[in-house]
Amino acid sequence: MAEVVKMPKLSDTMTEGVVAEWHKKVGDSVETGDLLAEIETDKATMEFESFQDGVLLHIGVQKGKTAPVDSILAILGEKGEDVSALLESEKNQPIVEEVVEKKSEVKEEKKVEVVVPEKTVVTPAPKGSYPVANSVSNGKVKASPLAKKLASDRNINLNLLTGSGEDGRIIKRDVDNYQGNTTSFVGSESFVDEPVSQMRKVIAQRLGESKFTAPHFYLSVTIDMENAMSARKSINSSIAPSKISFNDLVVKAVASSLKEHPQVNSSWLGDVIRYNNHVNIGVAVAVDDGLLVPVVRFADGKSLIQIGAEVKDFAQRAKEKKLQPEDWEGNTFTISNLGMFGIEDFTAIINPPDACILAIGGIQSKPVVKDGAVVAGNTMKVTLSCDHRVVDGVVGSMFLNTFKNYMENPVLLLGKAAI
Repeated sequence: MAEVVKMPKLSDTMTEGVVAEWHKKVGDSVETGDLLAEIETDKATMEFESFQDGVLLHIGVQKGKTAPVDSILAILGEKGEDVSALLESEKNQPIVEEVVEKKSEVKEEKKVEVVVPEKTVVTPAPKGSYPVANSVSNGKVKASPLAKKLASDRNINLNLLTGSGEDGRIIKRDVDNYQGNTTSFVGSESFVDEPVSQMRKVIAQRLGESKFTAPHFYLSVTIDMENAMSARKSINSSIAPSKISFNDLVVKAVASSLKEHPQVNSSWLGDVIRYNNHVNIGVAVAVDDGLLVPVVRFADGKSLIQIGAEVKDFAQRAKEKKLQPEDWEGNTFTISNLGMFGIEDFTAIINPPDACILAIGGIQSKPVVKDGAVVAGNTMKVTLSCDHRVVDGVVGSMFLNTFKNYMENPVLLLGKAAI
């Protein structure tokens, strides 16, 4: 008997999916465990295996098309079985068709030709031999006061213009239309509409909800990075080929600071505030479609090398769309680092369910004051975004001061875990 295979819900935020690839075609035999299709969710492309045996009788969503969760993905049954009655009974089928039809309108380029009306072009006569047009009367140029002022401001000789006003009077339009010896330019307006990806839809929804429901406030500090730079150089010269980055130092310093300030390692849950005893740090990673936040779990207990290796692995798998749901779930705090892109400082939107997110700017070489003297230095500015329902200004400030102390004295981090 024919059975409907529905679009699966492959992540907690998934509302619809895109079929990236079919591995079976209509008429093929399918066994339990066979790879049926690859489905693109809001965060990754995942393999979908069949849960039943049969022959693929119907494909409900073509490759590259979108359909809501629980709509018809395919129908499996016995060879030659009629599935028309089953299709008719499924209420979701019209929704699938509507979505597919809507998504077929991809990248349709729209062009609107805009033709600039031809201007009156007057070629200047040889110097000292101005033509006498119908705008000249008794040796005086007939022009409106506004036209005279505009011509004076633009250094235009009124004798070169032909008036279009009453009795050949030069008016504002004639001055505006004067192009000297230039020619008219005809341009075109064009644009391309691209459908919003599943990932971008979820980013818009989640961050919109965060920004508009969580009362954000921001705290910034500037950190002296001289000791951190020296420590990183020494560590990397002694543990080759493994290398640590400044971001690895940031993750470790944040994790250690959160253990001392559990109020920052928390979540607003409506009726309760959850204070997490474990430290799971989300590290924002940019991908083509948007942003993913894989989670370094129990970061406070991991070494710098372990953190570095884990973050590199996450970044690679994120770009290849191979992250799994367990990789991006369970964060208690988030770090967003744009320093490698030359950004000096910025503010970030809190990543739910976290109460805070730390925005990391780039290291800047600039004059600083030390011991009353101006010397060359290297500094880094960071900004903490806080949910005021959970974290108050004093609490956030204390956390930032602790983080600053760890970054300016990285030897303190090395005592908490091996390199």
